[in-house]
Amino acid sequence: MRILNHLSKSSNVVTMNWKRAKCDSIRGLRDLLCPFRSEEGQSLVEFALTALVFFVLMFAVFDFGHLFFVEMSAQNAIQEAARYGSTGNHLPDPSNPGKSLSRVMSITNTLKQDAFGVTISNIQISSLGGGSGSAGGPGDLLTVSTTVSMPLMTPVIAQMFPNGQFTFTPSVTIKNEPFSPSQTK
Repeated sequence: MRILNHLSKSSNVVTMNWKRAKCDSIRGLRDLLCPFRSEEGQSLVEFALTALVFFVLMFAVFDFGHLFFVEMSAQNAIQEAARYGSTGNHLPDPSNPGKSLSRVMSITNTLKQDAFGVTISNIQISSLGGGSGSAGGPGDLLTVSTTVSMPLMTPVIAQMFPNGQFTFTPSVTIKNEPFSPSQTK
């Protein structure tokens, strides 16, 4: 019995060694015929997909950061223009020395000067007592609003907005100071 057990164990070992040698030779042949078949290709594909997502997210962060910067710059410029308009002051006219611009033109120029890096259009100035196109008199409510359009850099993000631009309308309403009624024009 012992001899039979010993023979069966040794034949299993021979069979196992033969199968391992066969697998090793097949792997060697496969590696010889397909040298690029490895996990490096899988890593390259995973990197390409991950890098694509990473760059889209990175540019989206830049787009939204720029968007918030433009929004804050426009809001700050319109607040400065409304504040200047509420004082009743006038800017000097650059084309006519010794003369002043109207209050509406002074507010518009102040807004354009303070809005650096922002494309402003459709500036509207109105007052409660004077209506549209008037900065109002002392104690009147002055409203200044404008439209700002900002093109987006990232094509994926730009597709979410009409014409690839983010458009918003900042507006400020402020009460005019008690200045001399002669400064109303």
